[in-house]
Amino acid sequence: MKHLLLTLGLLAGALPGARAQTRPIKQDKLLYGVAYYDEYMPYDRLDKDVAMMKATGINVVRIAESTWSTLEPQEGVFDYSHVDRVLNAMHKAGISVIIGTPTYAVPTWLARKYPAILAVTARGQNQYGVRQNMDISNPDFRRHAEAVIRALVGHVKNHPAIIGYQVDNETKAYGTAGPAVQALFVKHMQQKFPSLDVLNKAYGLDYWSNRINSWEDFPSTVGTINASLGSEFSAFQRQLVTDYLAWQAAIVREYKKPEQFVTQNFDLGWRGASYGIQPEVDHFAAAKALDVAGIDIYHPSQDQLTGTEIAFGGDLTRSMKGGQNYLVLETEAQGFPQWVPYPGQLRLQAFSHLASGANMVEYWHWSSIHNSAETYWKGLLSHDFMPSPTYDEAGTIGRDFQRLSPQLVNLKKTNKVAILFSNQALTAEGWFANGLEYNEVLRPFYDALYRQNVGCDLVDPSSPNLDQYQLLIVPMLYAAPTSLLERLNQFVQKGGHLVCTYRSGFSDENVQVRSTVQPGVLSAALGVTYSQFTAPVNVGLKGDPYHVGAKDNEVTTWMELLTPTTATVLASYDHPVWGKYAAITENRYGKGLATYVGCHTGPVLVEKIVADAVKKANLWGPTRPWPSQSSPVRASTSAARRCTTTSTTPPRPPPPPTPTAAAASCSRARPWLKTSRWPSPLGA
Repeated sequence: MKHLLLTLGLLAGALPGARAQTRPIKQDKLLYGVAYYDEYMPYDRLDKDVAMMKATGINVVRIAESTWSTLEPQEGVFDYSHVDRVLNAMHKAGISVIIGTPTYAVPTWLARKYPAILAVTARGQNQYGVRQNMDISNPDFRRHAEAVIRALVGHVKNHPAIIGYQVDNETKAYGTAGPAVQALFVKHMQQKFPSLDVLNKAYGLDYWSNRINSWEDFPSTVGTINASLGSEFSAFQRQLVTDYLAWQAAIVREYKKPEQFVTQNFDLGWRGASYGIQPEVDHFAAAKALDVAGIDIYHPSQDQLTGTEIAFGGDLTRSMKGGQNYLVLETEAQGFPQWVPYPGQLRLQAFSHLASGANMVEYWHWSSIHNSAETYWKGLLSHDFMPSPTYDEAGTIGRDFQRLSPQLVNLKKTNKVAILFSNQALTAEGWFANGLEYNEVLRPFYDALYRQNVGCDLVDPSSPNLDQYQLLIVPMLYAAPTSLLERLNQFVQKGGHLVCTYRSGFSDENVQVRSTVQPGVLSAALGVTYSQFTAPVNVGLKGDPYHVGAKDNEVTTWMELLTPTTATVLASYDHPVWGKYAAITENRYGKGLATYVGCHTGPVLVEKIVADAVKKANLWGPTRPWPSQSSPVRASTSAARRCTTTSTTPPRPPPPPTPTAAAASCSRARPWLKTSRWPSPLGA
């Protein structure tokens, strides 16, 4: 009980102060930097590293976020020498510093003295060795984390090199689900539901005798077969992350100066690289405690470089704080062996980040590590610390950032297209994937916008003003409250264009399938109904309506047997039995238009569907000549200045120009021309 009460107190006290004091940062220059670990070096080379950084145009480093055991070698014993020497060397060289709170990797003494800090997950208790193995709600962990944060930040708070603080690192709940966390979850459920009868009914717990008749009998969620209960526990774990980051931010704010910022390096869902929405963090909620959002974006290069991951991560992070500029706190210089960039690609990548609204590009990390897990994740320098083609190219970026900073800092975007995503739907859909994974449905729609040069924001159910957009794309909104579905209906009724996909509106906020004819509340705007769905076999779209050819005209994985009520059929199924049903429809509702995609298709067909929607939303721009390397491109800054593209010569000639969508004041970058944003009729 002591554990529970202490943890509840920590969580309850995390939020108000942290969020009330957030403020946008004022940034007058671009930041170009690296994560730097003097502690990892095989020999003392700080002065040499600083000299090489200066030669490259590096003007900021991040330090300290992963070296708790060096900072506090024994409980209550602190050694600041490694921090002080780096701070002093950087300040002498005119390089700014971001201090990371060192809490995402715990020291050995802490794990030995307090073994319960290692999270108990569905697979058992975490073992010591890997990072991010702790229970972030554990009171012993919190107590010592607070002590080391206060010791570090209190020690360095007056150092003139420091411009900001990063709280923790790529924070998640790390699957924590042990008895103490389950007890916290029960308290959460007692606050959410007035009685067990209400809970049992909302979650359908009579099934398989899962009914809970006493709070004392509340079972662990680890073994649950109930999607409602499991999804709620996932939401609870995400709330632990939100509260934890707000708690850290509140501590740092007690020491930081008004001009210094608080940030966090969020990461994305992972599929061999940064890919989609992070399922373990509510980014928009967690970002409320920060002055500026930060992101880690990792992506393939060489022949696999498209720029899509850079744009997606940037668009998401910019959207976290309502369009504010953001910081790229980690991205690769070399990374995996297969990601060593071709000549020119490091430049393309760096300017792509700026084009999405980044005010900082920072590499993880300065030099390649000589021991342990990330030995072959290479930094800006290789293991020999010698200049390389990648290092030399970084120097051209640093010099151009310095030269062009007045024109390229604080770039703004005003988009007319948004994708609505939902962590709730992502989690709930995972219980009934039916061959579909949420990000694999969302990303093809985003990728289509990117390839068509259509600027895009991302919004979530907490976003207050959907009416600022002309086109809203909603992929697989499996779980949603009626209030959100009614907002989507109203969006169309007021004149917006909605593109909604299969399985949207299927269940309520408790992941209980609605008992009405599907798609339930959304039927009003979409003008269709269905009660049956199936997995397609040898099904296509009748007559190849989008002119994509037989190979790309296939329907796969999921199809709903749609019956229009007021909608017009855009495509029907090509099948001897299912041919009488609609597959894709559009419906006039009020002043707007709603497109419903009732089946899963490949990316080529998705791109055609998206292009059709963009045109019907009056966002498709005229065909224009392809810009030359020196063509001026419009960059929307605070002074609406014009700048000139600075990209290197592309490694291969561009394909024939395609129509561009006038969907943003600062539109999408082409994969081969990363630094430019095509000017549109809606530009500033």
